[in-house]
Amino acid sequence: MSQPQVTYEDVVAAREVLSGVTVQTPVLHSRLLSELIGGQVFLKCENLQRAGSFKVRGAYVRIAGLTEEERARGVVAASAGNHAQGVALGAGLVGAKSTVYMPEGAPLPKVAATRAYGADVIFAGQTVDVALTAAREHAEQTGAVFIHPFDHPHVIAGQGTIGLEILEQLPDVGTIVMAIGGGGLAAGIALAVKSSRPGVRIVGVQAERAAAYPASLAAGHPVMVEPASTMADGIAVGRPGELPFDLIHYLVDSVVTVTEEEISQALVMILERSKLVVEPAGVAGVAALLAHPHAFEPPVVAVLSGGNIDPLLLSKVLRHGLAAAGRYLAFRVRLADRPGALATLLGRLAELGANVLEVVHERVGSRLHFDEAEVLFQVETKGPAHCDEVLGALRRDGYKLIFG
Repeated sequence: MSQPQVTYEDVVAAREVLSGVTVQTPVLHSRLLSELIGGQVFLKCENLQRAGSFKVRGAYVRIAGLTEEERARGVVAASAGNHAQGVALGAGLVGAKSTVYMPEGAPLPKVAATRAYGADVIFAGQTVDVALTAAREHAEQTGAVFIHPFDHPHVIAGQGTIGLEILEQLPDVGTIVMAIGGGGLAAGIALAVKSSRPGVRIVGVQAERAAAYPASLAAGHPVMVEPASTMADGIAVGRPGELPFDLIHYLVDSVVTVTEEEISQALVMILERSKLVVEPAGVAGVAALLAHPHAFEPPVVAVLSGGNIDPLLLSKVLRHGLAAAGRYLAFRVRLADRPGALATLLGRLAELGANVLEVVHERVGSRLHFDEAEVLFQVETKGPAHCDEVLGALRRDGYKLIFG
């Protein structure tokens, strides 16, 4: 391994810089996950961090290290939301002007929060990578200092302070699992933990639809992939950072991927059972535990990396997660357009124990015959077996079910 540009001593120093700025987030026990894997599982709640995610740690350490002359020129960053808020907050704390480039589809609450912390927000492109290019151009044109979301020693050192906290809060930890986007969080935690406890396993998790690290690790250097649309927008990064990749290559034990269904199920579980609001990227580690419950050496700490989620996205993800868990059904039924037909079907669903959440009744349409109606149902069920029971009974009753 080449001489690292960030060291364990840098992480320790970063903790001093963050004193009084960030909070030591709690490590909470999860009974459900512990039962699932057959060993103790804990949640490191960075969703409860100031500004709603771990990002403020690295952003503030980077900004606090600027000279007075650099602060006077202002800072610029690019982010889908969490790094944006961290930079805006950090810049405000030291009295520097901040500009943040965000993808055009960035969640509105993250945009509003970034502006509330004092940043000027500019939209650029549809992805974080496009926004990064725009932010760099802004830095070149104006002299503002570019604050990279993950590829800088100070940022990695700041994120690594989470690892120091975990070792203090759970000294016998066996595995730490967390999301990976560009890699700053995983690199920092791995550096902090492996420096004093090399036997602790570090596992990174990427969304299957935006996974640059598996291909990069296989190639031995960062490679670019085109991220597909994913609910885990916070880790949808097309190319790993050079410095994080170097650390992750040597210090992280494995990188796994999770599906959209696994992410949404994890989010539902954390909300229902742990009473915590976490964004999709933030539950990637929990999703990996659900998908591979026997692959992690306990005690396990899953880092909940952020809790900034658009309420509208939350409602969609919850429905997605409930459907993936067999607790939510959405389907259409073609009925004869005559009095009592809809009432009869509603009565049948009640007999089957299905809770009807929403009904949309369509009587006129190009795809319908003059004597037909179509009804869209959204139904809550008790689980996969109950789903099969409801659908099977309706089909036996002669109803034509349409999905999609």
